Amino acid sequence: MAPTLQGILWMCAGVFCLSVGDAISKWLGEVHSPVQIIFFRTLVSLPLIALIAHFNGGLRKLSTRRPGIHLMRGLIATGTMLCFVFGLTLLPLAETTAIAFAAPLFVTLLSVPLLGEKVEPLPLAAAVVGFIGVLIVVRPGAAGFQPGALIVVGAAVFYALMMITARRYGVRENLWAMVFYVTLVPFLVTAALLPWVWQAPWPMHWWGFVAAGIFGVGAMACITLAFRHAPAALAAPFDYTAMVWAVLLGWWFWNEIPDLWVYVGTAVIVASGLAIAFHERRTTLKRRPSA
Repeated sequence: MAPTLQGILWMCAGVFCLSVGDAISKWLGEVHSPVQIIFFRTLVSLPLIALIAHFNGGLRKLSTRRPGIHLMRGLIATGTMLCFVFGLTLLPLAETTAIAFAAPLFVTLLSVPLLGEKVEPLPLAAAVVGFIGVLIVVRPGAAGFQPGALIVVGAAVFYALMMITARRYGVRENLWAMVFYVTLVPFLVTAALLPWVWQAPWPMHWWGFVAAGIFGVGAMACITLAFRHAPAALAAPFDYTAMVWAVLLGWWFWNEIPDLWVYVGTAVIVASGLAIAFHERRTTLKRRPSA
């Protein structure tokens, strides 16, 4: 099998794991606080991440000389998780997923003030069009507007900040160190808050907490393998397959059927994201030195 095809398949598998993990979190959120859900997800994930790091160069790969950077990224990750899981409890799964697709659009705009990058007209226009797609899904001021949508927009902004900080500091840090600390900090924060929101889990919920953590780590591993086998600009667009799983899982478990505007807005967001991805790929190829 060609490496590029392997990368695409790994990406699709990672997105599937993320979608299942989100569905489990939504189910758990019917009873438990987002704080408790994130605590158990990270509790399960941390030893699995350490185990993967052990087989990818040893636990010494988790050492760092920049604890402040990891603390900052971890707090951003905490905001991302809390907003997204809370949003899952308020909105249909497909709508939450569609709004979360706006994260790359925020990356395009925030990279100007935060990274000092110059954004060319095409990706800038695509980002603006993508935000129109977000407004179509959210519909502020309309009868179908739900305040929970703004919480998911907040999650997309936090996630964009995570990607921007990864772009800025990731070259100097080991991948699994970044993954480990971005999981450790939310674990510590939610552990400190847990006594105020604790709800005794039902027996079946214990399995849900464990499964959510396993699927989360599985998604990280699969997506990492995807970018090792295929160029990022080629593998990343397959992140949008999450919408397929969100629609199917939402319909199967909660009888959620997105309305026409969610599909229209999602199409606009996805088209904008693909335009940015293909532009970045073309720019990368132009900058690559000839043989």
